Amino acid sequence: MSAEHAYDYAIIRVVPRVERGELINVGVVLSCPGADFLDAGIEVDEVRLRALDETLDVVAIREHLAAIPVICRGGADAGPIGSLPQRNRFHWLVSPRSTIIQMSPVHTGRTTDPAAALRRLMDTMVRRPRGN
Repeated sequence: MSAEHAYDYAIIRVVPRVERGELINVGVVLSCPGADFLDAGIEVDEVRLRALDETLDVVAIREHLAAIPVICRGGADAGPIGSLPQRNRFHWLVSPRSTIIQMSPVHTGRTTDPAAALRRLMDTMVRRPRGN
């Protein structure tokens, strides 16, 4: 039986017009230090984003969002932040910002499989519910 580990996660949100506060969940970043795991899932529903702001530069948003998993992996591709320890990269990613891309407050959980927990969070927090 695998050991259970505590993890922290935040939901990645796009807030097209910050002054209005409307948002769409587009991903999850999950950190599980006990399993040496830091990763993010990103899925952009362009139709939903454009429903909030049809002038939105979705290409630019996708480019900025693509940096999040790179930072999770660390290393030279992630720039200077990539040389930080894994937990520090997580804290940097989830720090509050007042930009179009924002993170939710950090939440916690327990799992034996952080990758499965990330998939489950993507299913419940980001992806549209599937019709029956």
